[in-house]
Amino acid sequence: MKKLSDKFYVAGQISPQEMPDFAEAGIGIIINNRPDGEAALQTPGAVIMAAAQNQDMNYIPIPVAGGISPEQVAALRTILDNAGEPVLAYCASGTRSTILWAMSQAGTMETEDILKAAADAGYDLSQYAPMIESVAGG
Repeated sequence: MKKLSDKFYVAGQISPQEMPDFAEAGIGIIINNRPDGEAALQTPGAVIMAAAQNQDMNYIPIPVAGGISPEQVAALRTILDNAGEPVLAYCASGTRSTILWAMSQAGTMETEDILKAAADAGYDLSQYAPMIESVAGG
């Protein structure tokens, strides 16, 4: 689990066994950015959902495949605007979740700050700077 902000964390594929640790860390919402069936050994979203709900965490699927849509950006922005507790988003490696977060923060954070937060977590999003700027201006 890597911190992008006080309210948002990302991770690669998570397992049901990790849910108690996430709950203990204060995570209240799990967002799945991974479409089911993406990889042979991937844990299905329904299994993650059941494990999250068992720990009194909300589970929200926002599957990202082949690019990030404005609707996905808006969905994450709405979740973050309304979340009272920290959010953990996951995908295969955390990269898609980080890109989606970056787009959702465009216009609310400076692009430089978004890129720094991603870099500090180990994700180089420098190539996405023009896209972040475009979303911020749009």
